Amino acid sequence: MKKIGLSLLLMLSVTVSYGQRTYDEFFLEAMVQRQKGNNDAAFDLLRHCLEINPNAPEAYFFLAQYYNALKDNEKSLEYIQKAASLDPDNGTYLETLAQAYLRQQDYESAIPVFEKIYAQDKEREDLLEMLFQLYQQVDDYAHAIEVLNRIEAIDGKSERLSVAKSEIYTRQGNKKAAIAEIKSLSDKYPNDFNYLALYGETLMMNGKLKQALKVYDKILKGEPENNRVLMSYRTYHQALGHSQIADSLTERVLLNKNATMEEKIHLLRQEISASENAGGDSTRVLQLFDKILKQPQTDENMALLCASYMNVKKMPKDSICKVLVKALDIAPDNSSARLQLIGYAWEADDMERVISLCQDARQYNPDEMAFYYYQGVAYYRRDSLDAALSAFKNGIGVIREDSDPAIVSDFYAVMGDILHQKGQIKEAYEAYDSCLQWKDDNMGCLNNYAYYLSENGEQLSKAEQMSFKTIKAEPKNATYLDTYAWILYMLGRYSEAKIYIDQALQNLDASQDNSVIHEHADKIKQKTDR
Repeated sequence: MKKIGLSLLLMLSVTVSYGQRTYDEFFLEAMVQRQKGNNDAAFDLLRHCLEINPNAPEAYFFLAQYYNALKDNEKSLEYIQKAASLDPDNGTYLETLAQAYLRQQDYESAIPVFEKIYAQDKEREDLLEMLFQLYQQVDDYAHAIEVLNRIEAIDGKSERLSVAKSEIYTRQGNKKAAIAEIKSLSDKYPNDFNYLALYGETLMMNGKLKQALKVYDKILKGEPENNRVLMSYRTYHQALGHSQIADSLTERVLLNKNATMEEKIHLLRQEISASENAGGDSTRVLQLFDKILKQPQTDENMALLCASYMNVKKMPKDSICKVLVKALDIAPDNSSARLQLIGYAWEADDMERVISLCQDARQYNPDEMAFYYYQGVAYYRRDSLDAALSAFKNGIGVIREDSDPAIVSDFYAVMGDILHQKGQIKEAYEAYDSCLQWKDDNMGCLNNYAYYLSENGEQLSKAEQMSFKTIKAEPKNATYLDTYAWILYMLGRYSEAKIYIDQALQNLDASQDNSVIHEHADKIKQKTDR
């Protein structure tokens, strides 16, 4: 073998050094351009880097990101694979590769990469959780359990891990192992009836009924009102068709002070569903609600569920109101219950009740605009103009940018009507303008604003434009047609006015006072008959 001369070694060293410097310069410039957002330039520079050094993992890594952005998934994956193979200890490259496999749902390939990342950093328990999910995705249950054992070695035995292992054993058809896993948990914490109940449930699920019932009996001797066991007994007797026993257990759970509100509501929804499937007889469900609501309540949710059910079953409104009142007694700040009560009072034309409910609401829900609105309108319908105006003015302070435009618009529209009745014309017009800023197609406001302008003989062109919008939207509305006809009359356009007043007369609502429309029709007729 020939020896390489010293001069040749020096030449090779200089060549390598020069090539590395050139690569470094181009790579650094690529990163500068990338930082500036000049991605096209960065992309070209990185490709040139690979021409200089085809084994540069960092160039492959950044190019993989660009190919991913270009939706070239195949090229992107190829380049990140190359980067990871050239620098196999680089956690960033490995994690990017693992995520690329996940995006393509290539779980088989992702698993060894995640295993390698975890081997490098055993502090990352999140990787074990990911591996557990991935092994399940590929139906590798043996390795899934092995991962759970690794987590258990770190965190200790827990219900979550034991249940997960038991479920996997059940999927494998290994009932004995499924039961043994939960028994091991129960044995570790012998004084915790929750784990003993879980053991009973696992026995029941795997067909060991007699053993399960013995476990349940043992729990109930120590805790006669153990809700979990009572629910399991209920499920057992339902499956056997023992309806009377199951119903008794249902009631026992619902009246059990140890049951959470969430558990009671979930159970009641089951009962409601079963009742509907059996024909919809509400008698038993209402009896259950009645017994529950006679007990002290921790929150209003049960009363609200009862009211909702009664509403669906079209129960008398006064009966529903009593339940909603109970909900408010428990939680006076529940705006939903209060608004429902206001709705029922409104339907009954009980403005005093509306006013009272809204007044209380302003104490508990001072930022809820709807209560000022309904109180103001209720006062207005009762001809208490000053009180109505006060309610509306107080409500202005709680209007926000995200308030419902329809309600805010009506808010200002009614304010405008009140101010006009009180002779505060300028302020009325300002209220109407505010109304139309929130909702430029508020027809009631457009009509009233246009009519009052015409009555004062001012801004008739503006009045005509507003009024025309109303008849275009509702061409058979006698009130809107009358307003438009009257504006045309005030503009001296009598022939056109005659056309629209005739249409108004053809569309009169007999239940309303139409004297003004007839008066306008007579005046228009006098002008057109000359």
